Amino acid sequence: MTLYRPHFVAFGLLALAWLVGLPAALADLIGDKRFLWPQRPASETIALVEIDAPSLARIGVWPWPRRHHARLLEQLEAAGVTDILFDVDFSARSNPADDAAFAEALAKAGGSVVLATFQQRTGDLNRGVTLHVNRPLSEFAAHSWSAVVNVLPETDGLVRRYGLGARIGEFVPSFGALLVGRHDEQSPPFRIDFSIRTDTVPTVSYTAVLDGEPQALARLKGRKVIVAGTAVELGDRFNVPNGRVIPGSMLQLLAAESLLQGRDLQSTGLPLSIAGMLAILAAMVLLWRRTSARRRVAVVLWTAAALEIGALLTQAKWPVIADTSSWHLLLGAYLIAIALDEIDLRGLLRGIAERRFERIAMSLGDGLVCLNDQGRIVFWNPGAARIFGYSEDEALGRSFAECLADSQEFASPQFARLRDAAATQSADDHVLDLVGLRRTGERFALEASISSWQGADERQFGLVLRDITVKQRERERIRYLADHDDLTGLLNRHTLGERLAAEYEKGGASVSAVVLIGIDRFHHFSDIHGREFGDQLLVAFAERLLALMPPAAEAARFADDEFALLVPPERVAAVADSVAHDFESAALVFGKWRQRVTVRIGYAIAEPGWSADHMIGNAHLALEAAILTREERPMGFAAAMRDRIASQLALEAELRIAFEKNQFELFYQPQVLLSDRSVIGAEALIRWRHPVRGLVPPGQFIPVLNNSPLSDAVANWVLATACRQSRRWQMAGRPIRVGVNLSPSQLQGSDLPDIVAALLDETGLAPELLELEVTEDILIEDAKTAQKTFREIRARGVKIAFDDFGTGYGSLSYLKAFPLDTLKVDQTFVRHLMNDSGDAAIVRATIDLGRSLGLSIIAEGIEDAETANRLGGMGCDEGQGYYFSRPLPAAEFEQQFLVTRHVA
Repeated sequence: MTLYRPHFVAFGLLALAWLVGLPAALADLIGDKRFLWPQRPASETIALVEIDAPSLARIGVWPWPRRHHARLLEQLEAAGVTDILFDVDFSARSNPADDAAFAEALAKAGGSVVLATFQQRTGDLNRGVTLHVNRPLSEFAAHSWSAVVNVLPETDGLVRRYGLGARIGEFVPSFGALLVGRHDEQSPPFRIDFSIRTDTVPTVSYTAVLDGEPQALARLKGRKVIVAGTAVELGDRFNVPNGRVIPGSMLQLLAAESLLQGRDLQSTGLPLSIAGMLAILAAMVLLWRRTSARRRVAVVLWTAAALEIGALLTQAKWPVIADTSSWHLLLGAYLIAIALDEIDLRGLLRGIAERRFERIAMSLGDGLVCLNDQGRIVFWNPGAARIFGYSEDEALGRSFAECLADSQEFASPQFARLRDAAATQSADDHVLDLVGLRRTGERFALEASISSWQGADERQFGLVLRDITVKQRERERIRYLADHDDLTGLLNRHTLGERLAAEYEKGGASVSAVVLIGIDRFHHFSDIHGREFGDQLLVAFAERLLALMPPAAEAARFADDEFALLVPPERVAAVADSVAHDFESAALVFGKWRQRVTVRIGYAIAEPGWSADHMIGNAHLALEAAILTREERPMGFAAAMRDRIASQLALEAELRIAFEKNQFELFYQPQVLLSDRSVIGAEALIRWRHPVRGLVPPGQFIPVLNNSPLSDAVANWVLATACRQSRRWQMAGRPIRVGVNLSPSQLQGSDLPDIVAALLDETGLAPELLELEVTEDILIEDAKTAQKTFREIRARGVKIAFDDFGTGYGSLSYLKAFPLDTLKVDQTFVRHLMNDSGDAAIVRATIDLGRSLGLSIIAEGIEDAETANRLGGMGCDEGQGYYFSRPLPAAEFEQQFLVTRHVA
């Protein structure tokens, strides 16, 4: 058994690797790397017409009117293209004229056009998830062929394999298979040959074909053409081997090229892997006792190299991927078995005790020197070598006095006294201040802690050495960090205040003006792209700011996303305008990123009676005013800003009294099904009935309320009141969904799910009758926490609506990341729906997007019947606005809408 133990070990390690799935992962990794050589050109039989960024910029928001596709077909037919494949969704209707134009162009093409068919999941957690097939409209399908465009990534997220088609009722070939005429339903998926160079594929811009550019049309003549999106804005991008990301259209084209060039790769099977492992086993059994360990290692390494070279050459010549993963794992296991077979365990245990002290000493960052009773060096660690410049061989046996600038300092009488003191003191530790001498002759301050112990033959001494010059540099660094921002190198807020205070102490007209610059939505960028992106953006911003500063100015990082400049008073307006214009006109370029940022600027110029704190505070008030008003031009401080803050504080005090005296009440605005005008929901809206001023307009107090300490209490009151009212309607046999707007303060804690659950239990309200409305500014504060909170709430059956959709920066990403039921189209787009084609396109795209995600769509701000009818025709589910009703008190709402449940 001892003779065969290494082989059992090797195969045991191999079995463990199989259990954890290592062979499959290694096979994919090796197969991916083989695509790096040799590289193959494309056959140029197939060309790509790109829906690229320039085309989007010129034609407009996607999806485009289908008359453009009809015109493109005519140009391609005139250019002599053989086959045309559209990787575009034609499953939904657009306007009748454009659909008719495209159908006519397809008919004229005479069956040379292929349109995309694809499968996608639809539905949500409440209604269940189903598999939906998107097919071209019947009038399009009558004059074209159909091909499947779906591809499936593997478990690691990479696309490697490609099928020849899918059975969707009947067998439908895939894009790549149809391009080369392969319709074999029984053939398994093959591995795409990613060694085919994408830069050799003929490509032409969509607009170049649309304009009939002769050079572009000549490039397409006699070729098959894929028309598809390549712009980043359109998505449809896939991760492929070796860290690349390519558009879906290029993936389809590479699959077709693989078939066309006979490079539809297939992996070798399990029998060959087993045969290879048995051959390796037989060879190792024969070699084990006949050769040394070194020769066995060489044989293993050469075998691994030979196997991989052979597999690489085989794949280069034939469409075969040799699976060598199990062979490499077995060879690796044999390397471990060889190492284990050669270890001397007894010697290892014996050496552990002997080397323990040396390992600890060698790991110390400080220098450690051991001396014998005569002061000669018997141990010298790497730390000491770094300090003095002597290697261990050069230092051992040398007198330590030679390492000191004054050798008499460590002469025998003095050393003897220190030795005796160290030997007799119970603390066994003395600190010496010395002047060291490096090998180069450089003198430096040296601190040494001396201790002693009794060795086997004589007493020995240890010195822990520290180069104090390093400490001095650290102190300088600490002083630097006390005055500067570590990330950008600018002055910090504290130092800025000191510099300004010093100018005030000098007095006169030389006090600098303060300019504060804030990066708009910086935290949004950092949340989306990560902290590294945010840090590099700040560094690039600081560098740009330094380049814009006049010679007499100073710059500081005032806060996380705020910067400050101290500039001469006469230059403040010019500098502020220059900074605003520069960041407006050019994006920041840093690392691999390019980001355009918007800045908000506020400034203050010294006035009599101000202090440094007043100056900074007033500049910050100006900046806050610029942020609140979304003003892109610099704003100077004005006394009215302080008055506005004072009035806000007074209003805040009034709001507290209003809350305590129950002056708030809820009004309800109906939400109507556009198909039959039935009332199915209501949005609860807070109103303030002031005892003197009557109903106070919401715009006058809600912004102050949301930013006050009272916000959380009032928001919870609104939620509780709406739930109780909805429960009363439910008990009266008139159940209706009630929407409640959440405030930012409610998500700052972690108890919102508990509050909602307690209210549902207390009132007995059916969860589906409560809908919480959330806006993007609430989500961006802490996206991860918000996701967790809404998942817990939604798990109780409560619905979540995304309010004011389309007005923020990251709406699309939130649709994907957050659990939502309803999408509310913002009223700013709905109000101009009838006379603004841009707004109409946005509304239509929003409705289509929401429906594709399985969300209910409700449009806000409907003010006339024509708009309501137009929205219904677009596929919008629900509507809300003054056309149906203004917000009403609960009793009036019930009397007017819940008796008939219809809008008059």
